[in-house]
Amino acid sequence: MTAADVRGSDSGDGRFSTPSAVRAGMFSDAAPARPAPSPLAAGRSLAAPDWPEVVEHLREGLVVCDARGVVRHVSPVAERLLPEVTPGELLAAAGIAGLTADGEFTHHGRRLRARRMPLSAAHCCWYVEDVTESLTRADALLAERARSAFLAVVGEKLGNPLHPDRAAAAVVRLAVPTLAEVAVLVLAPRSGRARWWRAARTDDDAPTVDSGVLLPADLPAAISEGLDGAEPYAVDWLVEQAVEAGWLNGLAAAEACARVVPLPGRDAPAGVLLVARRVDRWYDEADVDLVSAYAVRAGAALTTALLHRDQAEVTDTLQASLVPVEPAEAAGVQWGTAYRPAQAGLRIGGDFYGSHRLADGGSVFFLGDVSGKGVEAAVFTGQLRQCLQALHRVESQPGRLLRLLNDALLETSQAQGQGRFATMVVGVAQPHREGGLTLTMAGGGHLPPLVLRGSGEVEPVPLSGMLVGVVPDPRIGEVTVRLRAGETCLLYSDGVTEARGGRRGDEQFGTERLVRAVTGCQRMPAPALAERVEQVTCDWLAHGDHDDIAVLALRATPGGRTPRHLHAVPDTTVSVEPRGTR
Repeated sequence: MTAADVRGSDSGDGRFSTPSAVRAGMFSDAAPARPAPSPLAAGRSLAAPDWPEVVEHLREGLVVCDARGVVRHVSPVAERLLPEVTPGELLAAAGIAGLTADGEFTHHGRRLRARRMPLSAAHCCWYVEDVTESLTRADALLAERARSAFLAVVGEKLGNPLHPDRAAAAVVRLAVPTLAEVAVLVLAPRSGRARWWRAARTDDDAPTVDSGVLLPADLPAAISEGLDGAEPYAVDWLVEQAVEAGWLNGLAAAEACARVVPLPGRDAPAGVLLVARRVDRWYDEADVDLVSAYAVRAGAALTTALLHRDQAEVTDTLQASLVPVEPAEAAGVQWGTAYRPAQAGLRIGGDFYGSHRLADGGSVFFLGDVSGKGVEAAVFTGQLRQCLQALHRVESQPGRLLRLLNDALLETSQAQGQGRFATMVVGVAQPHREGGLTLTMAGGGHLPPLVLRGSGEVEPVPLSGMLVGVVPDPRIGEVTVRLRAGETCLLYSDGVTEARGGRRGDEQFGTERLVRAVTGCQRMPAPALAERVEQVTCDWLAHGDHDDIAVLALRATPGGRTPRHLHAVPDTTVSVEPRGTR
């Protein structure tokens, strides 16, 4: 054999190319036939001067065989990869199963790739290449891409839930089956209890999630250590603890391996993640790194959800303290209220109402509107309500009570450097033994109330006055109204009369439309009347922007009782006695 035999073949690595004449013959019948090389002479040496120089620089090892399958030459690379192959012996005698067809095979712990190329005179040449390192690098690259893709999906899905329970369920569900066959998350104890979530792989690969509660003293020792910030993933008894806790469904201690990693939180771990799977998928260093990276993302998601929960609880508590409180039940009066803040998402605003019982059996009631909207206005209303709650114990006469409130408001505004003011109606309801009410009301720049008589007619109450919190000695108007049983006094904020809507969307609802809306509603109980006012106002708005809306209705009940159903109203009329004080 000469170097021409090798040069006439293509090794596949680009070092040798098929002559153009041969390539032309492959595609053209008219091309002249290439003369076949002379067969190897029996006594001709393979060690021609140019042969070692050619094959020693090839990436692949070469094994040349004659027509009978006898090995005629083995290159140095082939000798290192296939030490069993001996020149002068049959190739089949070497017992290498991979040298029967093109493909990859494992030999002496290395991954080899072999391909057979025919030569002249029925000879052949086996090209053998060691692809272990390239396959290892490819596998590592694929594994890293898979880990990166997994963590990217995890980061996206864990960023959505803002509720701790949903975030915890997502943490264990996403861990199965990539990280574990069973994943358990234990949150840091809160209020003396530690909640846990578990996801277990099922036959259809869709993990099932359940949860439970444990006392801190009942937590496995490894979990407690993890909650303290340690990583006890190397302890031998970790699996036994998980089995004793009843967390490893379908996995026995002898056939499982487990790891525990803490989930980073703000000041302390937000929780602990336990992952477990069968021992044939042992957690190597790369797996532990992946679990740790997953724990970092899970900890961030849980911390965000827990922080959102804490902030929501604080917000709900503060809002609950600022939302108008329903009037206290009192003899002889039925209360009805409606409230709709301008910012519905906050549930609080600048309108307020309420009542307090007096020692003599009467009730102090009030409805007002402060300057501004939103949280700042709601805080101001909270201050006013607290002042009224304190002041009504020392002064129950509406006019004097409103002046005391004005002085307190001026003092607070000067101390805080903020100019705040309010409009308000404050009144006292005194029930009659035979039924009915006497209402004494004082006005501080607020809209005058309406009285719904037993005949169905509506009378405005002539009540006026100056804003509260503007000047030291405001003019306060006072009026006394007598209600017979079944008659109602209606207080409302400017969010009702100034609601803009209608056909063009910019027309105010106005007092006249309000009067028409409640005319003839004398049989309505107070809660239904307040709800009607709110409903007709919202219908006028047609979902448009609006100011805070507040309604307070007082209905006189017969014989000092508080009715809980509709009843007939006697046809009576009473007088209104206005007066003003300063």
